[in-house]
Amino acid sequence: MTPTPSRPPGDEVVTTPAERRDVVLQTIRQARQRLALSLFRCNDKAVFDALAQARARGVSVDVLVTSRSSGGKKRLRKLWRRLEETGVAIHPHADAVVKYHAKYLIADDGPALVASLNFTRKCFAKTIDAIVVTYDPAVVSGLRDLLTADCGDGRLPEPLSARLIVGPERARRQFTEIIAGARSSIRLIDKKVSDPAVTELLRERREAGLRVDMYDAKRLCGLRSHGKVMLVDDTLAVVGGLSLNPMSLDFRREVALTVTEPSAVARVASLFEAVEASEAARILPDAAERDTAC
Repeated sequence: MTPTPSRPPGDEVVTTPAERRDVVLQTIRQARQRLALSLFRCNDKAVFDALAQARARGVSVDVLVTSRSSGGKKRLRKLWRRLEETGVAIHPHADAVVKYHAKYLIADDGPALVASLNFTRKCFAKTIDAIVVTYDPAVVSGLRDLLTADCGDGRLPEPLSARLIVGPERARRQFTEIIAGARSSIRLIDKKVSDPAVTELLRERREAGLRVDMYDAKRLCGLRSHGKVMLVDDTLAVVGGLSLNPMSLDFRREVALTVTEPSAVARVASLFEAVEASEAARILPDAAERDTAC
């Protein structure tokens, strides 16, 4: 009797500061053959140590890094130096026009992590952020193909999983379709949302009777608002570093991932419930305190 192939584990979404660092380190430590990382910023010693340990046990490690940062050349030189000390292969994103801002990690043939956060001490402990952990073969192979392309000429590989929202080539179209297709509600954490076409579409959806909640404050639940998270109809979540502003949609290499796994979507819903409770408590100081997922 031929055994039935095992089904890959479902998606998981990690939102709490206590979990985010652990899932990154665990993924790196469990890699046996190859690791690929797309980094914008990283200053966490444990991450560098885990990468060095991966190289010591014979894991091939490729790291794609931005060539431009608002922190300037000094910060980039420090990142390069720390990476060089680990023995990984470093690949600069060399596009003269497209700024590199994608944050993801692939270990072996899975899992892949798509993150809204940088691998920094601040983002691991003091921000509103999320990470999707997925074993979806189409996402894993798509991210690997994307990283390979961005180490070279930067042309978007095809085909790519429809779950991958990738800027600048197709992010605007994908987000427009998601917002336009919402049936009952759209909730969004994004402190930089400013794109005129997107904000107009959100206004139209609200006027059509949908619940549209946008959380754009600099601090939520006592944490710095950093990640970009969307929840549509309580059935679809979007997690990534891609903000709904013209720069992110049209001029940056950005990556986000859609999620429909019910348990993973429920984690995102819990995050929004915590944010909503925190905002209500801030506006109404006498509101009852609640446990939160922030």
